[in-house]
Amino acid sequence: MEDLYELLEVDPDASAEEIKRSYRRLAMQYHPDANPGDEVAEARFKQIAAAYEVLSDPDRRARYDRFGTTGGFDIGDPFGSGPGGLGDLFEAFFGGAGPFGGGRVQPRGPQRGPDIQVVATLDLREAVSGVQRDLTFQTALSCEDCTGTGAQPGTSVERCGECEGSGEVRSVRQTVLGQIVTAAPCRRCGGVGEVVEAPCATCDGDGRVLRDLTITTDIPAGVDTGTTLRLTGRGAAGPRGGPPGDLYVRIDVRPHERFDRDGIDLVERRRVSVSQATLGARLLIDTLGDPADLTIPPGTQHGTVITLKGHGVPRLNGRGRGNLRVVVEVVVPTDLSEEESELYQRLAELRDEEVGMADRGFKDWIRDALQR
Repeated sequence: MEDLYELLEVDPDASAEEIKRSYRRLAMQYHPDANPGDEVAEARFKQIAAAYEVLSDPDRRARYDRFGTTGGFDIGDPFGSGPGGLGDLFEAFFGGAGPFGGGRVQPRGPQRGPDIQVVATLDLREAVSGVQRDLTFQTALSCEDCTGTGAQPGTSVERCGECEGSGEVRSVRQTVLGQIVTAAPCRRCGGVGEVVEAPCATCDGDGRVLRDLTITTDIPAGVDTGTTLRLTGRGAAGPRGGPPGDLYVRIDVRPHERFDRDGIDLVERRRVSVSQATLGARLLIDTLGDPADLTIPPGTQHGTVITLKGHGVPRLNGRGRGNLRVVVEVVVPTDLSEEESELYQRLAELRDEEVGMADRGFKDWIRDALQR
């Protein structure tokens, strides 16, 4: 994916006003009406508009700066307009139409419902193995009394007389550059092309009602904090029978008490005794999957990393999985019994090692050192 700042020809630390000015300049340069038949310019125009849609929103820009992705919308109002499209951008700059006249306006007919975002909190084991999760959220549902039309039962919607059902009204302005034709959504019907003369009492003519909804969804193995899953058509219903938006499920994984995650690898700090590190040991350990044998070779040093291949995190929507890296931490005992102390003393003598905290003079230490 091309860098969004490069698309808008601004620096990553550009202000919102600088981004807006650059977008307007580039939009006019590459607009299809200014480049008729130029498919390259049209494609560039779409890229520029999509980049501005992200960078003009502080939350989405912050997410892009942090994760390098445009995924994961923050949609709060299920009756809102949803993520702005090209029509929304030109509405802000040119009153609903392109700068060269006859530009894009809101589509006629029932409009698509807004997208909704919810957060699913998982523990690390669920993220590694995958889980089925119930999600409860507030959303706009199609009104059952009017079947989503917005019209009182027994009545129907009527064609808008102001725009003659087109959903838009056009006007001509005289400028120094000549006549400019602009188009904007019809104010009477909101760009739908139809009006409700007898609104449904339940939904007040909108065709939707606000309700709590619970759905069950499968969360695949390998997700991580920041992963966003898209459920097409599970968002809020559109007004007056319009198609629903999408539901975005943002994943948040809780920290684990034993394992850290490093991409698709798991990292565990395993404490072993001096005896186990010295003589070696074979341990059966939990890997958040199938149990695995961990072999501690004789003479293992503190900080040694032992890798168990294929016991990490599955690749999201891919094949294979990462590894489990076990960092060995040798623990020195602090509560020795008298018998244990004698054994360690005997071991020290066999290895000719200086041990103990006896009070000795400085000359004694020098003499012993010189005799070695």
